Amino acid sequence: MGKTLYLLSNGELKRKDNTLFIARENENPKFLPVETLDEINIFGEVDFNKSLLEFISQKEVILHFYNHYGYYVGSFYPREHLNSGAVILAQAAYYMNAAKRIEIASSFVTGAIDNMKRVMEYYQRRAMVEIEDIIDALDTYSERAHQCEDVSELMGIEGNSREKYYEFFDRAVKDDAFKMVNRTRRPPSNRMNALISFLNTMCYTLALSQIYRTHLDPRIGFLHETNFRRFSLNLDVAEIFKPILVDRLIFSLINKREIQEKHFEKQSGGGIYLSDSGREIVLRAWEGRLNETIEHPTLGRKVSYRGLVRMEIYKLQKYIMENIKYVPYASRW
Repeated sequence: MGKTLYLLSNGELKRKDNTLFIARENENPKFLPVETLDEINIFGEVDFNKSLLEFISQKEVILHFYNHYGYYVGSFYPREHLNSGAVILAQAAYYMNAAKRIEIASSFVTGAIDNMKRVMEYYQRRAMVEIEDIIDALDTYSERAHQCEDVSELMGIEGNSREKYYEFFDRAVKDDAFKMVNRTRRPPSNRMNALISFLNTMCYTLALSQIYRTHLDPRIGFLHETNFRRFSLNLDVAEIFKPILVDRLIFSLINKREIQEKHFEKQSGGGIYLSDSGREIVLRAWEGRLNETIEHPTLGRKVSYRGLVRMEIYKLQKYIMENIKYVPYASRW
């Protein structure tokens, strides 16, 4: 399973023979293990040329670009090497079939809710946090999602369930510097919102990179509308994994004081964002999290969290092509 490279500072991305390196003034070149890379996330001002893009495409490495604030800007998505006309037609047919689409879309919502509950239960056992009222509300939302017949209504249920779940954050986090109060996005109004927005973005691009390794088309989603946005399936898949990858990592970083108030800065537009040093800490922890392994409940072997995301997409592909029922991944802790 490949890895992710994060380029945080300025430089020039170059090709030499059959490898990549980043060149910076007054520094020795840093060579990059292209054969083991799935993706490169570029946050700094990095120069490259057409020859490099051709090489990247041959090696099936995706480039994701982010602006100064850490917002996703776009991707260099190489020519799909695993494209399958049969799979794309089947995926589109499921999208056009109202019953099949709502079945898949509701699975994403209920799978996300199940993993939200797992996260809360995990921290309740350790910190005696009151969660019964939130659990009851999420159970109601999950039941409504199973009965939903309209995707727009389902999106409303997903949004309401996540807003209710976010009430747990201020109960679990004791540091007043990281109180959320309300979820705000563009711009994030406080440090907790900044962490959520930044790591949610990383989860979206992770899912996009893993979809590239399968036969599915990232432009055809089921929960998030397939419209004029370029990608939507990665947003669907990420819903399942945000609680166990993003939210648990946030709690860990704060509780261990690896991320602190000093790692944020206020921008002229009024938003609060991670500083360069804070972003480096969070990304290092994020990559560590993706490389962690757990015992897979059915395979009988250890699988990384990055691998779990790809396996989830394969499960969806099997449902579309072989009608093997899709059951979203549920954390066991």
